[in-house]
Amino acid sequence: MKVSAIIPAAGLGLRMGTDIPKQFLLLDGKPILHHTLSVMEKCPLVDEIILVVAESGLAQAEESVRQKYPKVVKVVLGGRERQDSVYNGLIHLKPDTGVVVVHDGVRPFVPLDLIRECIEAARDFGAAIAAIPLSDTIKKVNGGGWVEQTVDRTDLWRVQTPQAFQYPLLKEAFEKARDDGYYGTDEGSLIEYLGREVKVIPGSEFNIKITRLEDLALGEKIAAQVKAGESG
Repeated sequence: MKVSAIIPAAGLGLRMGTDIPKQFLLLDGKPILHHTLSVMEKCPLVDEIILVVAESGLAQAEESVRQKYPKVVKVVLGGRERQDSVYNGLIHLKPDTGVVVVHDGVRPFVPLDLIRECIEAARDFGAAIAAIPLSDTIKKVNGGGWVEQTVDRTDLWRVQTPQAFQYPLLKEAFEKARDDGYYGTDEGSLIEYLGREVKVIPGSEFNIKITRLEDLALGEKIAAQVKAGESG
């Protein structure tokens, strides 16, 4: 069963406060996006990669990515929202695709085992997402900054990527969302909107999404720890 990965990396990185899109900021000496692509390139279950970038990063991606990562078969333009960007990648997949993996371009420390587990679960159940159960106390706060209540966190999880889906199911979910004008915060929510079930795979605390300068600093520490483990 052919597995295609869509890597949305079309964000502008406004929360970083820099002129460089966050996916092209350096982490351990190379762009964050390259770390992410390197993991996907190494995953034996992934057959091809569709990279989605903003127009401002298209030339850079074409020049620097296609040569280094042979599994990247296409670089396509992103859309207004993340959902639009993933859809732009989805429409470039061939009909013989069996499973689609969607993974954020700025999650550079995704474990190979987690990618594999999500793909295998998608094959079995149709849809699977990586997530972590909440450990912090959760408060509902009103517009004035006052606590309204403490929320029961028992069944609450923080969602990550990768998220993996059988191709026909994901295509149907995107088409319904577009027809209805519905926007979800992740691909799993589109499957839910379609009325189908989503399997949860325990994620990794190291699988951080780098969106702020604090995340980048944490990423440098994780990269150093990974290097130390490899050399040890």
